[in-house]
Amino acid sequence: MNFTLSLHRPRAVACLTLAGAAVLLGACSESSKLPDRADTGVNPTLPTPTTTVLPTVNIAPAVGWAAGQTPTAASGLQVKAFVAGLEHPRWLHVLPNGDVLVAETNAPPRPEQGRGIRGFVMKQVMKRAGAATPSANRITLLRDADNNGEAETRSVFLESLNSPFGMALVGDRLYVAHTDAVWEYPYVEGALRIDGAGRKLTDLPAGPLNHHWTKALIASLDGTKLYATVGSNSNVGENGMAAEEGRAAIWEIDRASGSMRLYAGGLRNPNGMAWDPVRNTLWTVVNERDELGSDLVPDYLTSVKDGGFYGWPYSWYGSYVDARVEPPRPDLVARAIVPDYALGAHVAPLGLVASSGGMFPLPGAAARPSATGSVAVAASAASAALAAASEPVLAEAAASAASAAADAAFAAAAAAARPGATSTAGLVTLD
Repeated sequence: MNFTLSLHRPRAVACLTLAGAAVLLGACSESSKLPDRADTGVNPTLPTPTTTVLPTVNIAPAVGWAAGQTPTAASGLQVKAFVAGLEHPRWLHVLPNGDVLVAETNAPPRPEQGRGIRGFVMKQVMKRAGAATPSANRITLLRDADNNGEAETRSVFLESLNSPFGMALVGDRLYVAHTDAVWEYPYVEGALRIDGAGRKLTDLPAGPLNHHWTKALIASLDGTKLYATVGSNSNVGENGMAAEEGRAAIWEIDRASGSMRLYAGGLRNPNGMAWDPVRNTLWTVVNERDELGSDLVPDYLTSVKDGGFYGWPYSWYGSYVDARVEPPRPDLVARAIVPDYALGAHVAPLGLVASSGGMFPLPGAAARPSATGSVAVAASAASAALAAASEPVLAEAAASAASAAADAAFAAAAAAARPGATSTAGLVTLD
């Protein structure tokens, strides 16, 4: 199985210090000590946790792309801006006819988020990263009718939503994961807008804290089920486990009835999903916990086992107990599953797209089994959906795409799923 990954690997760190009511950036003593890539792979190096008085924070400032500037693609490939002028584009979905849906979205109002000194600091971090803008709450349709890699048509497809994120199309029904529910809408191929009334299929965990607010969505290969990701309400359960009810999980939703069941748990913040159609296996990428040092804990790519538990918050990478969590749960630690592949600590993977046999994904189609059963997956990282970027420019690309000014580069990733597109990144092979 092959996975094509685009990751933002922080190279420098900065400590947040408080001076009165101001948040200042300064030098700090704690930084990564592992050799490059030591925290990646099937058997990553997992050092002893490191704690500091204040957490080490790497902030990717919101810097837009200069005119004419593009990511550096792999040899023989190219990437170009598909569209510009979007408001905080966070997720893409390519329809069977090649139309591209973009969720222009951001966090909803969260009255319990950002309280206290810790919350104040995190608000400043989010502002610096360009992630504190109001949500546009819409899905926009982009159409490239002449296949030149640039969208000539741009139309508001759905609006007045509630922090929409994941999308899935099954037949003539489009499903959208709002931050608090999955909604179903009538879809007509070629339409520029949905005017028909939607209906709520099922609620999703949200509430006034809603720490990880994004909800990714995917349909089963036979179209009878939907799967939704729900991130945790904290870093490591510090808000109490009652606040984590139904979170840090992937939920299976029956498309006909809207009934839900827990598919897998202990996944701190799963982002995006993809199917291996040969083995009928669901895969995801997960953002792991913080404040154990610059070298811990590796974010990861993993297959998702039905009924599986992946450790959060009680342990990480299987049996490595997180002593900060009270009370401990040795029973859950004992059954915690070790992820398949470490992507590195704090790289923030935010999605994956599947294809088969070394081919790029076809618009709206599930990956097709190949003779070898291989599946390639392109993953976006940080705020960048830059599946065409080669590693030397990833840190710059991820930082740039963190702002609305970088939306042209973000949306260029849509071309990676279109006919004739040329886009790839580093390749990981799992046997």
